[in-house]
Amino acid sequence: MPGRIWTLVGVTACGVVVSLLATAVPSQAAPSPSAPATARIRATAAVDAMMGFYDAETGRWQPESPWWQSGNALQALLDYMAKTGSRRYMPQVKNTIAIQRAPLEWWPEGGGEFRADSTDDTGWWALAMTRVYDLTRDKRYLDIAELDEAYMRDYWDDTCGGGIWWDIPAKSYKNAISIELYIKLAASLHNRIPGDKVYLAHALEAWRWFKGSGMINGDHLVNDGLNTQGGGCANNGGTTWTYNQGVILGGLTELYKATGDKSLLADARDIADAVIASPSLTQHGILTEPCEPTGTCNADQAAFKGIFARDLGELDSVLTGHPYRNYLRTQASYAYANARNSAHQYGLSWSGPFDQASIGSQSSAVSLLTAVL
Repeated sequence: MPGRIWTLVGVTACGVVVSLLATAVPSQAAPSPSAPATARIRATAAVDAMMGFYDAETGRWQPESPWWQSGNALQALLDYMAKTGSRRYMPQVKNTIAIQRAPLEWWPEGGGEFRADSTDDTGWWALAMTRVYDLTRDKRYLDIAELDEAYMRDYWDDTCGGGIWWDIPAKSYKNAISIELYIKLAASLHNRIPGDKVYLAHALEAWRWFKGSGMINGDHLVNDGLNTQGGGCANNGGTTWTYNQGVILGGLTELYKATGDKSLLADARDIADAVIASPSLTQHGILTEPCEPTGTCNADQAAFKGIFARDLGELDSVLTGHPYRNYLRTQASYAYANARNSAHQYGLSWSGPFDQASIGSQSSAVSLLTAVL
């Protein structure tokens, strides 16, 4: 018989339970929290499998995959290293940075240091640089992140009242992911640079714009972007991808650390709770990408759920009582039981069955399993 997961549906930022939703889950993977040692073993096995996709010559994971995914895989690896203290793969980290920071053959105008033809691509790599700095205290990595913040900031203008263009040089689309990454990056820099005021001001300005932009819909979910081409800068009703829900949680967490403003946590919890309550994003208790039911997920979308898990874990770490810990543990238990093959590779759907692994799906699993450590 299937088990049941009781999911809090209407938890307010003040912790008031409005209602409970019971959803059936497969019986073969009863969600019990793993002991710390078991959780680390599972995360380590997933990391080792992820490194099977690593190509030392290019410094990328699965080089044929989109470039930003190597930046995201680097972040996943660094998060694991930060949580566990392991430095086993630090040579690969340094190799990747040394190769990939060079001017890009396909976008030489950026001048290197991860400055690319889309601001979100730059943002992924820049955030990874802040994590390398955390591990090494080598200011060279923070310097790169500062260059990347300035590069992204160069594409802020008054169209739609503010915000960062996603695509360079076309400047045809202002979307959620670029501004979310920028908020998190600017706030992260502030939290690592004593006496900073500039990056904090940038992060707060970006958050105020994003909150008022209309991209956060009436259900507290983030649509993909704005109709910037003759659409009056209205919410375009685009897909509520899980990573768009996630990155802003991490950004608001960094801003909370910078300011102590608890209203930022309330805003973050509205979004997190909406994901858990959404029948399209949490199906039968398991986080689900909107493209999964139709079998139309592409290489990019395979990575999205892990990004949400990473950022939800960051939010949960600063909240009293850690209200999202059980949700994350449930995801990790089901992914391990249902989405994994004997080589500890993970497929797209965390509720299973395993289909095939890519750097997107594998880095996603690494971020999930790291979030519960």
